[in-house]
Amino acid sequence: MQVTVPRVLPIFPVDVDVRSLGQGGTLSVGIDVVHIPRMAESLHEFGERFERRLFTDAELAYARASPSASTERLAARFAAKEAALKALGLAHIGLNLKEIEVVRAETGACTLRLHGRAQALASDSGVSQLSVSLSHDGDHASAVVAVVRCRQN
Repeated sequence: MQVTVPRVLPIFPVDVDVRSLGQGGTLSVGIDVVHIPRMAESLHEFGERFERRLFTDAELAYARASPSASTERLAARFAAKEAALKALGLAHIGLNLKEIEVVRAETGACTLRLHGRAQALASDSGVSQLSVSLSHDGDHASAVVAVVRCRQN
């Protein structure tokens, strides 16, 4: 069966290579929205224990580099982790969210890096690409994650 991928956006989100879709691959998308004031409440109520449970040292360092934007940055990263779970089909599995890391390049572009069990499960399911887009505005942070899986032989 020939699969035609309509070109709705110029490139979604930035660098997903959909050539494998015509060869039996799949594209899965996850999205999540976080209410920034709720994230602020959780950070205040549960403090460092909450942060260390959800975020890697690098994610925390990036967020803390701009104290006025720290909560928004963490909320966007939390949204990315939740969106990744959905796109990967792992929302029902109890994963350590630190195993899904948002990595920011010097250019400002973000990517996802999987570790441990998250990486193993993604690899076992044929994931060949992950792409993430983060945003925050006003009281909300959001993330969209696209996952391309190659056909398993």
